[in-house]
Amino acid sequence: MFSAALQHIKPGDWLTLLLGSIFVALLTLKLWNGDLADKAVIRGGGKIFREVPLSPDQQIEVPGPLGVSIISIHDRKARIASDPSPRQYCVRQGWLQQAGEIALCLPNQVSVELIGSKRKYDSLNY
Repeated sequence: MFSAALQHIKPGDWLTLLLGSIFVALLTLKLWNGDLADKAVIRGGGKIFREVPLSPDQQIEVPGPLGVSIISIHDRKARIASDPSPRQYCVRQGWLQQAGEIALCLPNQVSVELIGSKRKYDSLNY
């Protein structure tokens, strides 16, 4: 049955399938890969606490209503290393490395967002 279906595919059909597959692969690489981040924007209580470059390794303490959150920057990546929030969702998010990625600690009102040379937009910005 499968071989009977292949007999009806002509050389032009194969060419169309090949070109379509290459086009989809190129679009995937272009649109789904984020740019590398240049700096981290750290917010506390809804206001910008600090903007820091990702080049030097460092740890930053950010005060919040529940206590102090610790932001760790290492090898041009950032993460929330510790937070007094009860469920630890932002700590479990792990390392952020591409522009546009963000980690939020809502109970402690602390966030880290990575910014690159090009600003990316998603459905949250509409």
